[in-house]
Amino acid sequence: MQLPEHGANPHHVYATVGIDLPARVLDFSENVNPAGPPQAVREMWPELLADIGAYPDPAGEPFLAEVANFHEVAKSSVFVGNGAAELLALVAERYRGKRAIVVHPTFSEYEATLTAKQVEIVRVVAVETDGFKLPLREVKQAMSSAAVLYLCTPNNPTGVIPERDVLHDIILYGAEVGCDIVLDEAFIDFVDETLSFIPAITEHPHVIVVRSMTKMYAIPGIRLGYVVASPTVIAGIKGLAPHWNVNGIAARIGAVCLAEESFRQQAIQYSNQQREQLTAFLKANNCIVTDSVTNFLSFKVGQDAANELYRDLLARGIVLRHSENFRGMDGKWFRIGMKNEAEMAVLTEEMRRWFSEN
Repeated sequence: MQLPEHGANPHHVYATVGIDLPARVLDFSENVNPAGPPQAVREMWPELLADIGAYPDPAGEPFLAEVANFHEVAKSSVFVGNGAAELLALVAERYRGKRAIVVHPTFSEYEATLTAKQVEIVRVVAVETDGFKLPLREVKQAMSSAAVLYLCTPNNPTGVIPERDVLHDIILYGAEVGCDIVLDEAFIDFVDETLSFIPAITEHPHVIVVRSMTKMYAIPGIRLGYVVASPTVIAGIKGLAPHWNVNGIAARIGAVCLAEESFRQQAIQYSNQQREQLTAFLKANNCIVTDSVTNFLSFKVGQDAANELYRDLLARGIVLRHSENFRGMDGKWFRIGMKNEAEMAVLTEEMRRWFSEN
């Protein structure tokens, strides 16, 4: 049975497993900010109607300028795109026919976009016995014969972030052996913006940072993200992209979102609180839980009960993110995205009931 390879769209999951869609479905398989878009976005929505009749700015303004200002980099070091999925596809073209390292378990789009460009994939697997920490020795061994290394920081689905000295070691080694580093920082804004590698881009032209606006600002339907890299790399990516690849409404919304500092801080505080409470609950019920630092976590139940838990919760209207397509997790783990307090209460109550019955 081939389950969907991404979270969200729970009706696809129910159709695949052959369970009728319950009247109430709570989807913990996606990991978007439960607060929804910032209030400023909601308030500006009516005036965006005027943009429907106008062609967007081909460079993605005003979003492009706001990204450059937010990260204090030159606009020539930024490319904005139609979500991280498009950006990853454009970045992958840079490595067509070459060799790339992907550290699993991780986001499936890396391999999907690279394979489409006939890139040879070298897989390194972080193991659960080491808390899914980045296996430095194996990664560096593979880098000597690869064109690029993909790293998700913090990692999806584990939520584990590489230690700073380990990441720094890898980046320096990449420059030494001629291996680019693609850092996917889609969830770094749920942790601490100061941990982003973007400020060091000018010193490390072999590093490419991919960012998403989807998760923090709860705008998955808009499709918006950006890449920060050396101007040479950005020029190459820009040359591959279609004209008007970012719609005008998205560009305006993205510019407003980046000004929402208090919104981000509230999201971080809430995410940390809910994750810590859920971690304690799961550990109290004999689950193994990843050392996540972001707005989701992964956990594992004992006694090979993963399939039973997944289906039973589906029947109760609770959708978890399975790990069937995450190498190194192999269907035994689940990812949970933090939701609002009422939904988190339903989740823990349904899981408490399941644990008591099993």
